[in-house]
Amino acid sequence: MLTDHSSLPHCPISTPMSGPVPDEYDVPPDRESAKSKADSAQGELFETAPPPWELAAEDDVATARVVFSEAPHGPYDYRIPEDMRDRLEAGMRVKVPLGRRRKATTGWCIECKLGSSASRTLKDVAEVVDHAPLCDPPLVRLVLWMSHYYQAPAGQVFDALIPSSVRSGAGTRERTYYTPNAKLIDDSVVESLPQKQQVALRFLIAAARPMTSSELMVEAGCTSGPIKSLEKKELIRTETRREMATAAPMRWSLGDGEKEKSHPLTDDQGNALGRIVAAVDSEAGKTLLLHGVTGSGKTEVYIRAIEHLVKFGRSAIVLVPEISLTPQTRGRFERRFKSVAVLHSQMTPAERHFQWQRIRSGDVQVVVGPRSAVFAPLPRLGLIILDEEHDGSFKQDSVPRYHARKVAHARAMSLKIPLVLGTATPSMETWHACTTGHAELISMPSRVENRPMPDVQLVDLRVRDDRTSGSISRPLHRAVEETLKEKGQVILLLNRRGFATTIQCPSCGHVVACPDCDMPLTHHRDGGKAVCHYCDYTIATPPWCPACRFDGIRYGGLGTQRLEVEVKARFPDAQVARMDSDTMKRPGSHQRVLSAFRSGEVDILLGTQMIAKGLDFPNVLLVGVINADGALHFPDFRASERTFQLVTQVAGRTGRGDRGGRVIVQTFTPEHPAIQAASRHDYEQFATDEMVNRRKFNYPPLGSVGRIIIRGAIEDVTEATAEALLGRLEAARNQLGYEVRILGPAPPPISKLRGKYRFHILLQSVEASHLGETIRRAVDTFTIPDKDDVQYVIDIDPMDML
Repeated sequence: MLTDHSSLPHCPISTPMSGPVPDEYDVPPDRESAKSKADSAQGELFETAPPPWELAAEDDVATARVVFSEAPHGPYDYRIPEDMRDRLEAGMRVKVPLGRRRKATTGWCIECKLGSSASRTLKDVAEVVDHAPLCDPPLVRLVLWMSHYYQAPAGQVFDALIPSSVRSGAGTRERTYYTPNAKLIDDSVVESLPQKQQVALRFLIAAARPMTSSELMVEAGCTSGPIKSLEKKELIRTETRREMATAAPMRWSLGDGEKEKSHPLTDDQGNALGRIVAAVDSEAGKTLLLHGVTGSGKTEVYIRAIEHLVKFGRSAIVLVPEISLTPQTRGRFERRFKSVAVLHSQMTPAERHFQWQRIRSGDVQVVVGPRSAVFAPLPRLGLIILDEEHDGSFKQDSVPRYHARKVAHARAMSLKIPLVLGTATPSMETWHACTTGHAELISMPSRVENRPMPDVQLVDLRVRDDRTSGSISRPLHRAVEETLKEKGQVILLLNRRGFATTIQCPSCGHVVACPDCDMPLTHHRDGGKAVCHYCDYTIATPPWCPACRFDGIRYGGLGTQRLEVEVKARFPDAQVARMDSDTMKRPGSHQRVLSAFRSGEVDILLGTQMIAKGLDFPNVLLVGVINADGALHFPDFRASERTFQLVTQVAGRTGRGDRGGRVIVQTFTPEHPAIQAASRHDYEQFATDEMVNRRKFNYPPLGSVGRIIIRGAIEDVTEATAEALLGRLEAARNQLGYEVRILGPAPPPISKLRGKYRFHILLQSVEASHLGETIRRAVDTFTIPDKDDVQYVIDIDPMDML
């Protein structure tokens, strides 16, 4: 992750591209240049070089290198017509002829150059789509690095980087502006005009700026007739611009009702701030890990560091993992900075486009948002912060499958600015980077005002005396009652949504499953439906067994809906709210629930992992983890790490006020090292134990992993394609002489998804570059016949193996 990048392609993103794209981006070299070198090396009997004036003309041919988001992906060279030379730049979209297609195809220009392709007959660029580049040169270089490292077509990376609302111009309309034609206007011309035309023209000249028709009509007190007459006489010029229709206001207020508390910085905070400010002032690329326990005041350190940055006209990006954190984080920053922009998926296209344009114009000091905000086009970026950097949601699960932490690192290093990673539970990759000297560790081991860490009690669910007929154990039930009596608030975490996670017939054993995914359907009580959480296939909950018609079908397992019903039955006087992706679909819904919880209208907040991270509620006196083993026994080498992080993070939501707090963790395996370490808030012990396990097989961060998922409609054909790809991978590895371990192909735990059968191949290597080059060489000429209906996806640094 943050290890030595000497093995990765060098990426001086901060300089505009000049000359051909380097070989490290796998662009075919110019064949003509190789030939000319060979010719010049031999003595010529006769003078064959063209006259110097012909050479000068050849050098003057401008070409654009263009990539596409759909196959064929390019890059291909096109000639830039004379009238487009001054307008076309790298990072703009163009329309060009491609193959035998009748309509021009939209692509992205990644480079403009002079002369090197002059001897080839090139097609012309048909049209320049954008008025200005959507990506500046540093972002274009970042796209090319991502395309190389994550093995995704550069055109698809551009599409991920520039929101679709920006590409489509959401919330904009075309406006026509008028300016006087100075070449044709003098006093005699103006005085010879009819009265109304004369008044309109005089107003336009006096304004000394372009005006719209409606503005000019109001100012001159006339209709559109005189203006059209002036246009026909060519005394005024027209210019069409696409602009935001209105300034799109956000549909929710600041923050979530949190009151600001000011207090002097602790010694830990002062030390951390000093080191971050020193990194900002050094104007060098540097990675810093702010390892602070929950409640140690990391956000205040971020804010003070950005305040220092803003004094010099620079700006910052702050990435948060969950959309539920955006209202709180946004509120904290908007109270301290006059210009904050937010980017996230619950915004309308017009809102997103409006914010993006604000950011690009340089008006914004701080951008807050989840992973895609790492691409925010700030012109004077001076600092990138990843809060809760360990979180799995920073990994994109569709092409390009990038990790925001790695992309932020590449962007920061290229711009020579600091990257600050903040968390109480660092990812193993980041921790390893600190121990090997590739990142700088800043520790904040104490909470603000020296508040104690919450006491963690483990409840062994194997002990019959502690169990009840429901999901809440006796110790947790007593603790909730005591907390409610003390007028405190409770958070309950269960990382499964829905009411029942399986619907099974006790008579014949049949499990109601998704026909497209072969996964059990989850019963949801609202609407009486059974839903597949992988593809959203939905049916009405069957009243009897579909296989044997037995009417005593049983709902098993536990989801947040069932927990909500149980909590309301056990604590009828308490106000209960649920936060999971089922209840948080509407824009602003996170903020409404969190505001109600902060104001005391809600006594018990229950939900999935979205309530486990970063939220700060001083009146929370109790946190209950319903089942800490949910992710512990997944077939994934990161299972222990995820469990430790989740339990530690949710435990940190309590004890933030003056009354302290406690945590009760229900588990069937209290002796597991990850759960033991989480109960003691002992990250270093966990990391030491976990690294021993990773070293056995050189799992990340000690090595690199790549995953290729092959999916198709017919199982046998899909498996045969996977075997063919395996053969190519082994041949490429042997040809290159690299040590790359190849496992599979085998069906993953979810062997059928959305109607497609799945196989996966895992590759492991100590060197990231060896692994990447092996895959690149294997798939370079690998084609699958259309009739087979099989696709494959390359996932570099996968975060899950399902």
